[in-house]
Amino acid sequence: MDNIALWMSQPHFGFLEIAKTCGVSQLVIELEHGTFDLATLDQFLAFSKSLGIPALTKVIAPTTEAIQQALDFGSDGVILPHILGVDHAREVTKAAKYPLLGIRSYAGGRVFGYARPSSDAFEKENKRTKCYAMIETAESLADVEKIAALETVDGLFPGPSDLALACGRGAYAFNDEDRRDLSRIAKAARDAGKTWIMPAWTPAERRFALEEGAEMLVVATQNMALRAGIMSTINALKQEKIVA
Repeated sequence: MDNIALWMSQPHFGFLEIAKTCGVSQLVIELEHGTFDLATLDQFLAFSKSLGIPALTKVIAPTTEAIQQALDFGSDGVILPHILGVDHAREVTKAAKYPLLGIRSYAGGRVFGYARPSSDAFEKENKRTKCYAMIETAESLADVEKIAALETVDGLFPGPSDLALACGRGAYAFNDEDRRDLSRIAKAARDAGKTWIMPAWTPAERRFALEEGAEMLVVATQNMALRAGIMSTINALKQEKIVA
């Protein structure tokens, strides 16, 4: 599967260049729990485009302003956290699509090549950019089939840790109950003719995601990748008996 993504929460340009040379083909930019500000996000999206790496942006909140800013800067799609029931999803996802499908406001710039858009540009942009509803609350899970069916939703993105907490299970463990919820999310996406993305940090999660037809696997966070690299070096030094 070529469609793997790296989760980045800090705007390290060199890290992205290294990821590109290692074969990373997609990027998820984390704003909610990350250190990106708007100016840096604008620069980082331009840089990712120059490297030919498509980027989805997990916005800081499911608000019109946050969604539009990420898309105006050139994000290839948005991931919307803190979605509640279908009524809430219907309202907030409208900001990701231009009228008449949604309420996204026009801003010239990078998206339209810094020129006046053609008459069909907005319809093309609605199709090109993707809107993923995060399923990470008890309310969104209860309405997941209805959320997946919304015209303004292109796909689903489970938040397994928050979903487990919201459902009263404590820490996410990829146990039977967790897998049951993830399977329901995957089925809701398939039944609606939509895609879904799986944050899959372990081999077991990745096998599950592939069996359930995930479009993309997010396989490592920025910190996970850094820690793995450092630990690989330390373990090599231990084998060489340079460190205890």
